[in-house]
Amino acid sequence: MTGSRVVAVGHYQPAKVLTNDDLAALVDTSDEWIRSRVGIETRHIAGPDEPVDELAAHAGAKALASAGLTPADIDLVLVATSTAVDRSPNTAARVAARLGMGSPAVMDLNVVCAGFTHALATADHTVRAGAATRALVIGADKMADITDWSDRTTCVLVGDGAGAAVVEAVRPGQDAGIGPVLWGSVPEMGHAVRIEGTPPRFAQEGQAVYRWATTQLPPIARKVCERAGVAPEDLAAVVLHQANLRIIEPVAQRIGAVNAVVARDVVESGNTSAASIPMALSKLVERGEITSGDPVLLFGFGGNLSYAGQVIRCP
Repeated sequence: MTGSRVVAVGHYQPAKVLTNDDLAALVDTSDEWIRSRVGIETRHIAGPDEPVDELAAHAGAKALASAGLTPADIDLVLVATSTAVDRSPNTAARVAARLGMGSPAVMDLNVVCAGFTHALATADHTVRAGAATRALVIGADKMADITDWSDRTTCVLVGDGAGAAVVEAVRPGQDAGIGPVLWGSVPEMGHAVRIEGTPPRFAQEGQAVYRWATTQLPPIARKVCERAGVAPEDLAAVVLHQANLRIIEPVAQRIGAVNAVVARDVVESGNTSAASIPMALSKLVERGEITSGDPVLLFGFGGNLSYAGQVIRCP
């Protein structure tokens, strides 16, 4: 058994930007209403010719380039998504084909907004068990495909995009760069975030999610830090699922991460589900707001009601 680390990250968003004023022309809402309730200003929306596996492949290619690796160096592809249209080939297989990979294991994970942190833990466990040496882990969702654009309670929230991380085994003598995962769910609240029906549509009980996240999530996140041996005040950054700025800010404060940069990508990207954490992390790295070796708390939560978090070392 050996540890693993994140060696590079990357992200991708479609070119089309949808503003709050654009949404006000579609439904009964306003820029002020949206900003005051969820903090979102803009979001990126993929076109009909941009499937979720294309978004994922772009992010994966950027992470590989940042790591100085080729597609042939990857022996496991994990894609967290809840918006794949087809059951087979799965999204991971299509990403592998787009990138010209050799013969990696390919798996999709559907844990909705907590998908990336579940996938990252799965990659870490797989590497530790010796079943893979280097994994490409991607969170990608095309929320535009499952949104009712006449429903102002949901259409103002969503965006499309993808984020990726390259995970590899640590060398002898190196410390592990991915801490122990703490994951679980609240089955009796599984109805609070839904993607159901034909065609599937996103719906949620926003107040129930808000109450759970702001009261129950902080102590769980502190336990994540405890498992990693990192005090909350020593965190360099906190990257929560980018659901709502009114959740992110108070939760980060209640965790006790008083010195940390708090990711607020939701403002410019909206809720991108499984893509939100890796995309926000990649942007922090790209802007130089965190540096290599910094401890970063990742914590996803959402559908099922599932949650998963771990402390990683910044690549």
